[in-house]
Amino acid sequence: MENIIYNFFSDDDFLRISNEIKKIESKTSGEVRVSMKEKKNFSERKKSLKELAQIEFQKLNMHNTRDKTGILIFILFEERKFYILADEGINQKVELNTWDSIRDEMQENFRNGKFLDGLKIGLNKIGQILEKHFPVKQDDQNELSNKITLN
Repeated sequence: MENIIYNFFSDDDFLRISNEIKKIESKTSGEVRVSMKEKKNFSERKKSLKELAQIEFQKLNMHNTRDKTGILIFILFEERKFYILADEGINQKVELNTWDSIRDEMQENFRNGKFLDGLKIGLNKIGQILEKHFPVKQDDQNELSNKITLN
């Protein structure tokens, strides 16, 4: 199942990404997740990338964060596409085109075969935005896992 994914990322990369998320979340009340899917299954064949990201967002309970500050990077390898999906608490304070500029920078790295670098750049930029608008709170808890989800 994870054959395609391992052409782009190693287990060490997954650990680095999880550690990056942990570092980001130490400075913000936001919750960051990365989900990687090899390909659409038969029942998903007519769904858009955004719809798949929304389904994954719900499946990971990202909509249940205290301040609606979850953000997901969803990668679909078979189509070589990804989507950045932020919850309503974030979208009330951050312009939607902000995610487009982060997407473009990540895409440039991906095009050049720098998958780990591209993902880390995207995570860091997301982290800076979250830190600015949603600084860590005194009673902050890590509400969601920092592990990458592989489907």
